Amino acid sequence: MSADERADAYRRRVHLESRAFLGSLGDPRGAQSAVLDEILKAGAGTAFGREHGLDSVRDADGFRRAVPIRGHEEFGPWLDRIHAGERRVLTSEDPIAFFASSGTTGAEKTIPVTGGFLRRCFLPFYFAGFAQLVEHHPDLPARDDAVLNLWQDPHSPTGRTSAGRPHLGPSQLDYGKVGEELAVGLGNRAPWSRLPDRFGGNGPWERTYLRIRLAAEHDVRGVIAVNPAIAAALPHQLRLWWPRLVREIRDGTLGGAPFRPPAPERADALERRAERRGRPAPEAVWPRLELLLTWNTYVARLYLPSLREEYGARIAVRPAPIGSSEGPLAIPAADRPAGGPLAVTSCFYEFVPADEEIDPRGATLLAHELEEGREYHVILTHLGGLYRCALRDIVRVTGFAAATPVVEYSCRKGLVSVAGERLRESHVLRAMADACAAAGGAIRNLAYRARPGDGVPGHEAAVAFDEPRPEGRLRAFGDALDAALAREAPAYAGARRAGGLAAPLVRPVPPDAFLREWRRRVEGGERPPRVKDRVFQDDPEFWARLTAPAQAPVHAAGPDVRHG
Repeated sequence: MSADERADAYRRRVHLESRAFLGSLGDPRGAQSAVLDEILKAGAGTAFGREHGLDSVRDADGFRRAVPIRGHEEFGPWLDRIHAGERRVLTSEDPIAFFASSGTTGAEKTIPVTGGFLRRCFLPFYFAGFAQLVEHHPDLPARDDAVLNLWQDPHSPTGRTSAGRPHLGPSQLDYGKVGEELAVGLGNRAPWSRLPDRFGGNGPWERTYLRIRLAAEHDVRGVIAVNPAIAAALPHQLRLWWPRLVREIRDGTLGGAPFRPPAPERADALERRAERRGRPAPEAVWPRLELLLTWNTYVARLYLPSLREEYGARIAVRPAPIGSSEGPLAIPAADRPAGGPLAVTSCFYEFVPADEEIDPRGATLLAHELEEGREYHVILTHLGGLYRCALRDIVRVTGFAAATPVVEYSCRKGLVSVAGERLRESHVLRAMADACAAAGGAIRNLAYRARPGDGVPGHEAAVAFDEPRPEGRLRAFGDALDAALAREAPAYAGARRAGGLAAPLVRPVPPDAFLREWRRRVEGGERPPRVKDRVFQDDPEFWARLTAPAQAPVHAAGPDVRHG
């Protein structure tokens, strides 16, 4: 198949899956009932299905009675049996691989991936999720070197389970090897996708450099990041690597060894564009960039407006499909700047209001019962062998597409609560946005925790502002943050009024502090798709690295006890 034929086939597949998905939005209840029915029939003959009586379950109510809600770690006994070689434990098909993800206990998750899961659940979501890219940037699929895909790296080293099956991230799966050539991600046939064998032992930091160095000699038009931390890191990486990158292009080397003819003209052009711009940036390397595909909620909502300037005036920032290693969640829609309609044809979803704790036998809501403006925990069931699995993600309903709720990723599960205030990450993020609007300026990233120490308990925020702030502006920001948190969380306001909670302490950190931490983790061997923004962070070593050296912290000037 030629490149043009493959591009045409890819566009047709994307449009096919997108039309099917959009056609389901008028009846989410019916779509979800059909998905659950298929899952129950497929799982009834498995060990899990027999233990839970799935053959006698007929509807969502019966499913909820038969199967308790579990965290992924609680599927361990069944997963151990699969890894020991037992068949038909969670799925009627043998898994072809296991997706990896970090668990709450620190152990790696192993999430079964079957052919049926890929065909019926994941790939329809995956293709439909790129409909906006194909519609607005139809030329990108036609050239292998038009897209720099920093999310997927199917040629990177992967792990194995104890039974020898592939254990890898969703961004590492080589779809060509499982018979889905069209699903090989855009940019994954580019000249930099498969590095020479001599670089096989390099870690993810150096692999990223080598791929960018090769891509810098091509007319890249789009960057696929998905994880916005990758998008934020690219300008930083270019500045770190600039002398080396330009020198290697000029000399024709790759990783210090001869690779191709020297390209002094290209090197000179890069230096001229960087000089005109004032510093290296994606726009200086690829002046015709038109697309950045990334998640654009959570912390990224704060920093993407300023980040897009690094990518150039032509750039369109478009939302990526929303999902996790556990499964799909939402598909971007044409009229939605963020989030998308729930992927009601891919998985069976249940929800618990975010203000409530998840009870394994407690009540849940179905997709058609959600309310606009509310936040929810997500419970996921799909053909890959997850049955009522509680995710650590919280979504917010922002509206409806036909009758289907439109959701966006809001935050991770977890609370900061030292005086009954029960703050979620989403409370903090909305308060930070309000504080920026009130006090001016922009935020590049942040972390938040309950402040350690004696005395009246309180919180502290490490904030990377776009520019240094004098003490007066910093205090104004702290006051605005305190007021915004009180509006967001009534329990926070009550604790402050009662004197049981001190005003928040704001610690300014260098603008690149979070990027340095990102680099430390990737240089340490973590793959970039897994190194994500996270608001609530408790690790004292992380805070020590982040805040030293730093500007002196300033408390909000509330009518309460000050802390030193």
